[in-house]
Amino acid sequence: MSESMQIFVAMCLYMALVIGIGIYYSKRANESSENYFLGGRSLGPWITAMSAEASDMSGWLLMGLPGVAYWCGLSDAAWTAIGLGIGTYVNWLVVAKRLRNYSAIAGDSITIPDFFSNRFKENRKIIMTLSALFILVFFTVYASSCFVTVGKLFSTLLDIKYQYMMIAGALFVVIYTVLGGFLAESASDFMQAVVMIFALVTVLLTGIWNAGGISAVIENSKQIPGFFELFGIAQPKLVDGVQQIGEAGRPLFGEAGNYGFLTIISTMSWGLGYFGVPQVLLRFMAIKNSGDLGKSRKIATAWCFISLFAAVAIGIIGRALYPDALLTKSLSENIFILMSTNLLPSLIAGVVMAGILAATISSSDSYLLIAASAVSKNIFQGVIKKDATDKQVMIVSRIILLIITLVGIIIALDENSVIFTVVAFAWAGFGATFGPIMLFSLFWKRTTRAGAIAGMLAGAGMVFLWKLVLSPMGGIFGIYELLPAFIFSSIVIFLVSYISGEPSKEIQEEFEQAKAC
Repeated sequence: MSESMQIFVAMCLYMALVIGIGIYYSKRANESSENYFLGGRSLGPWITAMSAEASDMSGWLLMGLPGVAYWCGLSDAAWTAIGLGIGTYVNWLVVAKRLRNYSAIAGDSITIPDFFSNRFKENRKIIMTLSALFILVFFTVYASSCFVTVGKLFSTLLDIKYQYMMIAGALFVVIYTVLGGFLAESASDFMQAVVMIFALVTVLLTGIWNAGGISAVIENSKQIPGFFELFGIAQPKLVDGVQQIGEAGRPLFGEAGNYGFLTIISTMSWGLGYFGVPQVLLRFMAIKNSGDLGKSRKIATAWCFISLFAAVAIGIIGRALYPDALLTKSLSENIFILMSTNLLPSLIAGVVMAGILAATISSSDSYLLIAASAVSKNIFQGVIKKDATDKQVMIVSRIILLIITLVGIIIALDENSVIFTVVAFAWAGFGATFGPIMLFSLFWKRTTRAGAIAGMLAGAGMVFLWKLVLSPMGGIFGIYELLPAFIFSSIVIFLVSYISGEPSKEIQEEFEQAKAC
């Protein structure tokens, strides 16, 4: 049996295990829409923490982030990782407990749109509908990034056309998600988080050994202008997007670029996204005992920092080991695969490759499930057919799952898609649309329904405006769109809430009740 086939068999065994988890939980998941979408608020601290991080990080942790480090060096990847690490800790520390208790008090909300709508006592479900639509849009983009990851993984391993492998992976994910719902997703995400961190640490240590040790990696990195700097950035010399090779067979770089204070703040603003990403916020809502959230925070933060450090280091080590192997920005995201298959025995490589698959599955099933619940529970049952039965809601959710998967596949058809870029846009969308209003809803009693609506529209609109119109101008407009959009949304929420009159007495009393928990 060839090495690639041995790797493929190991990954297939892993996939069979994941499907088994889905089947095991399918009966309980289908008892009610609450079980299917939120697991009946029954998660323990370990599953809450590990499933939140696994569903959050996705395949970009094992492919996108190492690819950034491989392509342009330490600064961009490291500052992104620092921002994400800080954002993870603060989100668990500040938001988790308040959201868990407030969502139960506010009509026992089981989705993010539910919570916002119940928080402001809506009769006309405008916040609910807007939230559900934004979730649908951004999670469809997110899901497509996961399909790109699967396509790149299997096409690289098996030398089969990217589009075929991408579609096969997408179908596997949707079948698994339909089977088991939130409980299966959370239980398997725990296992996938373990596989992901095992894969990262294994490749990191093996890479260091084969590169001749840490000092050899650092010495090699310092030979590339700006590559091993926190305040500079390497500039590959490109022709038609392909890095050029010099006479000595080494890839060519130009002078180091400047990585200034504004760029650092922009990159670290990735951490702001945590306040608005539904896949993490839902774990806060689903934990059985809010008193366990402190334990979950420690577990999640440790997992996050170890994983992010390893991912960045793998990209740096990969450039030392294979300096001219991946000569486009898109191909650079294969450095984890290249190192795994070349440096590890086939069976272990298969387990490590399952780490990429684990990261992708753990995220895409979350994206699909949350987007489907937003439409079926919040638009179909909340607005269109208020007397819809649980069975009808479940049927609609699965139809929506299939539609989202189809659209995600269409978006992912381009094999030159850069995973990191796709994820960055969706992350900014969630962070700016839901992050500010989540914080204001939880911590400012004076926030009004009008302020919430205006803030969501302002945040989402600014993400599109900044990304598509302002960012191409460069200069100060070249910063990550999440930062200006988050600030703009916060200002709009404050101003509109201030001028639109105080919330009702009922809303303010419920706020105080949640605050006292």
